[in-house]
Amino acid sequence: MTIHPTAVISDKAELHPTVKVGPFAVIEEGVKIGAGTTVASHAVLFGPTSIGENNTVCSFTTIGGAPQDISYKGEPTELIIGDGNLIREYASIHRGTPHGTGKTVVGSNNMIMAYSHVGHDCVIGDHVILVNAATLGGHVQVGDRATVGGLVGVHQFCRIGRFAFIGGGSGVGLDVPPFAMVTGMRGKMRISGLNKVGMRRNGFPRETISKLERAFRILYRSSDLLYKDAIKKVEEEIPGCEYVAELVEFFRTSKRGVVKRIKSD
Repeated sequence: MTIHPTAVISDKAELHPTVKVGPFAVIEEGVKIGAGTTVASHAVLFGPTSIGENNTVCSFTTIGGAPQDISYKGEPTELIIGDGNLIREYASIHRGTPHGTGKTVVGSNNMIMAYSHVGHDCVIGDHVILVNAATLGGHVQVGDRATVGGLVGVHQFCRIGRFAFIGGGSGVGLDVPPFAMVTGMRGKMRISGLNKVGMRRNGFPRETISKLERAFRILYRSSDLLYKDAIKKVEEEIPGCEYVAELVEFFRTSKRGVVKRIKSD
């Protein structure tokens, strides 16, 4: 274990022998850190927090802090972080709340860029990118390989589907469907297309992309249909595709509502 002599580490923290800790870092009671993880200078880690293997926690980050919730009274909640994540400077990730799930969960191989914030009770999948100063309110869910652009604000309880791409500076107040590219401020957010680039990079067959394009046309271009009727039409006309079924299920299970159809100004 390589620990700088100026680091402050609780006797009740659990660090794997291969963990590296930089100058003036603070690791408090209840923190567990797995093999190969590096904690850079001036980072502050609060418990209960569990961090997996081969993560990089950069300088001036705040990991496992108490939730920013006025009803929180110090109850035991936790933060769970997987493996291979890169958490850049000044990012903050908070623990859960007792009236939520009690935990915040960050998966593996994510890039959380500088000044980003992950609020209490959020669930982030794998290979997610939060660009600089992206902000997730409490209880937000982000699917695998989604990208949240710089300076994006996501309202509490919103869901962001897998492979979704949110353009920089957007304000998200509704659920963002999987595979979609969206942009715009709250109340004016619009679907701008299918995230074809992200899908191609991840090996989606051309046929699958074509089926999803067709599904999006039905959902977002059929102005004469209610959403429930558009969803039914998608199921009838594009059966047997698991990704189309995933898209349909996302619409059906939305509680906040999904980003609206494209409208002409």
